[in-house]
Amino acid sequence: MRQLLYIPIIHDEADLGSPGPDLAHSSAALAGERRWAMHRETVRRFWEMVRGYLSRYDARKMRVYQDGLAADGAVGKRIVEEGARRGSRNYQIVLELVANGAHLQATEHVALLLREHAQATAVGRPASSPEQRERLLEERDTYIADVIGATLQEEELGVLFIGAVHNVLGRLATDIRVQTAKDPDKLRAYIHELLLGNDSRRLETLARYVAAPVDTS
Repeated sequence: MRQLLYIPIIHDEADLGSPGPDLAHSSAALAGERRWAMHRETVRRFWEMVRGYLSRYDARKMRVYQDGLAADGAVGKRIVEEGARRGSRNYQIVLELVANGAHLQATEHVALLLREHAQATAVGRPASSPEQRERLLEERDTYIADVIGATLQEEELGVLFIGAVHNVLGRLATDIRVQTAKDPDKLRAYIHELLLGNDSRRLETLARYVAAPVDTS
């Protein structure tokens, strides 16, 4: 039985490259100043929790799969190093794992990522429909699941960092035993409440869940 740690993540500004500041500004305007400040602290604590969770395992046995990463080897490492320099906590943790002996695996298909980028930055063209975006996300998720199925070895521990909007779980090979660090539905609920909700108590409850240590009992 192969093993995979499934880590649904909340992207921060540094993860998103050049569109990051604009997206963060828009999100902050939706959430409001107080709620956005709380969110930034929640994200910081979330990534500290992830670092502590992964420190329990031997990095030398890990094969790391990363949302948005279409290269491995020297090219993949340079991409991760650049993301870490930008301040991405996600990439900083991945870089630490690689430095400690983890194998970095190309996870995505570059053509699918280019299509997504074109959808997100369409200028002078009709915006893609929700259905088109959903179909592309499903294609990416299927590809990621196939890569994990083809590359994860019995003696390894797979680690998948994946945005909470994805649904790779239902597409994985049946011989892969998954340990989910956080419930993706709760992370999606947290983001929805942050940006579109008005229930402060619910937001605080979800924020505590997002940042709490992983229960491995």
